[in-house]
Amino acid sequence: MKMMKSVFVGRAVVVILFLFFISGTGFQLQAKAAGGACKKITKAIKKYNQFKAKSEYWEEVANCNNISNPKTKKACLKKAKRHLKDGIEESSDIFDAQLDVCGDLGKGVYTPSIDPSVFTTTIDNKYFPLVPGTTYVYNGETDTGTEVDKVSVLTNTIMLMGVNCRVVRDTVYVDGKIVEDTFDYYAQDKDGNVWYFGEESKTYNKKGVLVDLEGSWLAGVNGAQPGIIMEGNPQKGDIYRQEYSAGNAEDIAKVVSLNETVTVSGKTYTNCLKTKEYSPLEPDVVANKYYAPNVGTVHEQAIKGEKEIVDLVEIKTQ
Repeated sequence: MKMMKSVFVGRAVVVILFLFFISGTGFQLQAKAAGGACKKITKAIKKYNQFKAKSEYWEEVANCNNISNPKTKKACLKKAKRHLKDGIEESSDIFDAQLDVCGDLGKGVYTPSIDPSVFTTTIDNKYFPLVPGTTYVYNGETDTGTEVDKVSVLTNTIMLMGVNCRVVRDTVYVDGKIVEDTFDYYAQDKDGNVWYFGEESKTYNKKGVLVDLEGSWLAGVNGAQPGIIMEGNPQKGDIYRQEYSAGNAEDIAKVVSLNETVTVSGKTYTNCLKTKEYSPLEPDVVANKYYAPNVGTVHEQAIKGEKEIVDLVEIKTQ
């Protein structure tokens, strides 16, 4: 149930930009002051995106010049120029959105200090409980049709940055066929904050062929940092990073309300937490999510961008 990633994603940008080093104990949710590092990172990502757009343009030009039909070749070259223009414009939109995030979260680097001794794989946050053997089934309506999303909490764990993390499998089906298959990694600290330590995401085409690993990241690898997927004591107005892999995974959440009522699949949930979730990598996509106490995510709806409505329809336990 992740938002779509920008066309400008890739692990290479993370290597180009910087490598973070973890030190100290405990954790911190705000960026450290470091001489405007956030803006410098944002500028570097913009440069990368511009170079990537130009690189892809010249690749298209090369392919176009291998077309023998003059009319078809001309149309191909025209399309390549349009793609270049769109790519350059998108790099500027992403740059502006990332600067806004710097203003909201701080101008320094984002390096939360992680002490493995304060984490557990027992995740009982009331808005984001993850009990092994539980599967949440969601129905989604998008511009492209109906999806079924199954989120299964596994007994498996994985070690990241010295922290033992719970593995959750998130599988999206269209017409009974898998189109996305993601393994997400979570751990909860002593204050009840649920941290997100990464994801391995696979996307398949209609024929079941793996087409990309876009959006994948692991905390502690190539500069990626863990984020907070759910606070232990959320307050209205709180804003925080849910994940951080520069130019690849930069989801943000803001607490909107703590007393929402929402009805989905004939069931009414009260005292729900409502968040606004977005990514500067997709400036035109914003969604509201609703988390019911002792249940978890029950409803998601896009408020900007393409249509997306996701409702919880069933909870299965083993």
